[in-house]
Amino acid sequence: MRTLVIGDIHGGYRALLQVLERAKVTDNDTLIFLGDYVDGWSQSAELIEELINLSVSNECVFIRGNHDLWCGLWLDKGVTNPVWLAHGGKETIHSYVQSGYLSNNKHKRFFQNLKNYHIDTDNRLYVHAGFTSMYGVGKEEYESNYYWDRTLWEAALLADKIEEKTLEDMLTSPKRFNHYKEIYIGHTPTTIYKKGIPMKAHNVWNIDTGAAFTGKLSIMDIDTKEFWQSDSLPSLYPDEKGRN
Repeated sequence: MRTLVIGDIHGGYRALLQVLERAKVTDNDTLIFLGDYVDGWSQSAELIEELINLSVSNECVFIRGNHDLWCGLWLDKGVTNPVWLAHGGKETIHSYVQSGYLSNNKHKRFFQNLKNYHIDTDNRLYVHAGFTSMYGVGKEEYESNYYWDRTLWEAALLADKIEEKTLEDMLTSPKRFNHYKEIYIGHTPTTIYKKGIPMKAHNVWNIDTGAAFTGKLSIMDIDTKEFWQSDSLPSLYPDEKGRN
């Protein structure tokens, strides 16, 4: 039995099928998805249908990303905003209209039931973007930080630059890291740092390897740290641009 964590997918249904096959996923595997399932490539609705089906065969945890928040509001209340439409929302709307899943109540419930974060039995935290509270998630925290915060990852990168940690370094390091054995995030593509694979900084693993743009989709075994990747998303969707 494995626990596998999956980065941001952004409508890349073909990429998901590819990494599941390459990782040889079986019904015994637990799958933890870090959010941003939609917006970008043309198969957001088909992707959500596949995730719903996976939740029947596998133990799955679905975290909410900022794009999922927008899409969920649209499916439930018809609410749109210019930022969402400009960052993949139009493609998601088109996918739902073309696929016939627009009136599917299972899809609405999928978005309604997404989790802001998940903590497993080994005290590993899974969250889409990050959190700011020195007390950890769920305490003195704005909910939107779980979808948007990048300071957790930025602080992890800075903490990693301290080569020889003194007692003073340990006492002054960001306290929010100390609550969890490991933290798994998406939201900030590793391709920004010219890395096409999952990155680790301090005790934070970033699994978003740029599938929304020119990168690949990644899936990682949290115990062994072995990972598998899809082909680049532009090669899987050669007639599309993805998100700009």
